[in-house]
Parts: sequence; C-alpha cells; structure tokens
Amino acid sequence: MLIKSSTCLRNDYGTISALALATHEPIYITKNGEGDLVVMSIEAFEKREETLRLRNKVEAAEQFRLAGAPVYTPEQSQARLEKIYARKKS
Repeated sequence: MLIKSSTCLRNDYGTISALALATHEPIYITKNGEGDLVVMSIEAFEKREETLRLRNKVEAAEQFRLAGAPVYTPEQSQARLEKIYARKKS
C-alpha cells in the first residue's frame, strides 16, 4: 500500500503521477494524518473497473445457475450458438 501526504501531492505531483504509472497501484493520500483520497493511473482504474464488471457478470450467472437455470458444457454452448447464428444467416 502506497501512502503519501496531500502536501506531497501538491508539491510534487510529477513524482506521484510517475509512481502511479509505474506501480499500477492506488496511492492513498492523507490530509492531517487521516485518509482523504485515492489516486491511481487511468490504466489501473480502467482495469479495476473491468474486473468489477466481469465479477458482477459472474455473480449474476452464478445466481441464475443457483435458481435452477440449465447448465451447458462448452460443447453444448458452441452447438447452441452455431444453431442461433445459422438461423440469423438464413
């Protein structure tokens, strides 16, 4: 965990930016010794957001499965998709 003060952010933004880009980790910014902000590179933020979106999809699929939805093998899924797309081409 990277922790820097708000003074460091204010006085040395370039170093904080370079650190965020190099580590791909969030940097916790403190103000008067208390947590205040989190700074991260856009790349790290977007990766985190994509991970959360995928996790939500997996959770929704698991809830669907637990509710009794049919479960297919990869081969069955492939066959179903081929059948669906074959209909659309016709």
